[in-house]
Amino acid sequence: MGKWWTMFTSGLVVDGVPAWAGIAAVAVVLGLAEWRWGPARAGAVFVFGHLGATLLTEGAMWVMVTARIPGALSHARDVGISYGLVATGACLLALGPHPLRRYGLSALALALATAWALDQQLADAGHLAALGLGALASRTAWLRTRAPARAS
Repeated sequence: MGKWWTMFTSGLVVDGVPAWAGIAAVAVVLGLAEWRWGPARAGAVFVFGHLGATLLTEGAMWVMVTARIPGALSHARDVGISYGLVATGACLLALGPHPLRRYGLSALALALATAWALDQQLADAGHLAALGLGALASRTAWLRTRAPARAS
């Protein structure tokens, strides 16, 4: 139960960066997503990216340990908001205007790939997975429309 509970609750943890930076990132990325899609869709993209990237990285780690691949991270755990934020940010970039989509998404992919190439940490692989999941989410018709206007 502990690993499953951690998977769901780790998206609420700011870890590895100063708390103010994590809070600012959440405010900007999720604020833009909520403004564009509404709270339900923004939350769905965040959860999809967080859970999807976590399952992909944990699954890859399980395969490496099961296959006894040298250097496999058998006890590594990644907790934090970054997978959900990367997926949501990638989705926003993928649905943005052409220059933002072309250069912003490419710059994010290059930065994340560089981080993985230099560190080769579980979190870096998860960030790349989250980028792909965010781009995949942007292909849905559900996100291609703005949220309906709410009455005040």
